[in-house]
Amino acid sequence: MLSGSPGRCSVGGQGGALLYYGSGILEAQVVQAEGRTFSFEGVEAITPDILEVFSYEYRAREGGDEGLDRKAVIEISTDEYTVVCPFSGLPDFGSLIVRYTPGDVCIELKSLKYYIYSYRNVGIYQEHAANRILEDLAACCSPQWMELVLDYRLRGGIHTVVTVSTGKH
Repeated sequence: MLSGSPGRCSVGGQGGALLYYGSGILEAQVVQAEGRTFSFEGVEAITPDILEVFSYEYRAREGGDEGLDRKAVIEISTDEYTVVCPFSGLPDFGSLIVRYTPGDVCIELKSLKYYIYSYRNVGIYQEHAANRILEDLAACCSPQWMELVLDYRLRGGIHTVVTVSTGKH
């Protein structure tokens, strides 16, 4: 269900149900697959308020000193990213890469680690996770440009890479 109103849909025909609001899962859920029951948390468990920033002293300035007229691209990566597939209840593991050109502030790395960790037990589709993380990080640091790549490990013979971006590179 893709509308803005809450609704239910069946999960894998196994009798489990998810409560959706728009594209996000609202509450903790239980999925039944292959006769097994798996529980997970909803998107309310994600903690963007934990993100912190620090002042960036080398922001590119138009018409400024030649030495300061440059754009840095910061790249942060981790292979410790995991979420829960809301269809099967099984974990999805992957690598996360964030690239951005900072505005006035940069993302503090320890707070980013805690933020990423908050996804660990959240049931969210891969495509939605990439967009949610990009939205939260961009809101936190107002970058000139940001790109996020979620490269999920092979599962069921299918490899998924989701790339989303915002701003001008």
